[in-house]
Amino acid sequence: MANQKSLFDRRKRRVRYHIAQVSGGRPRLSVFRSGKHIYAQLIDDKQQATIATASSSEQTKDGQKAKTYNVAAASEVGKLIAARALEKGVKQVVFDRGGYIYHGRVKALAEAAREGGLEF
Repeated sequence: MANQKSLFDRRKRRVRYHIAQVSGGRPRLSVFRSGKHIYAQLIDDKQQATIATASSSEQTKDGQKAKTYNVAAASEVGKLIAARALEKGVKQVVFDRGGYIYHGRVKALAEAAREGGLEF
């Protein structure tokens, strides 16, 4: 039986294949979720370049330590990546959830990015 990592990698490949089929040249909003943080990258696959990044590990404005592993932190990252994408002139993206289920922190990040002005 396959282990968890290989199953995750299979899901990730399947999602990326589907995204490549339907992207239509739009940048990809990729999500990585660890135990402590959540990260988002806006990637242009044609130029193989990262357009914008945001993560929960960045310093907060007031300098206080906030929880970086909950839904609220993921929402902040979604708003931040949307603002940075709009600064760069990117409005339409395709959402890449990787091998993660669209639930919890991943869903919160996606909904906050939509509220921030990104279309996907």
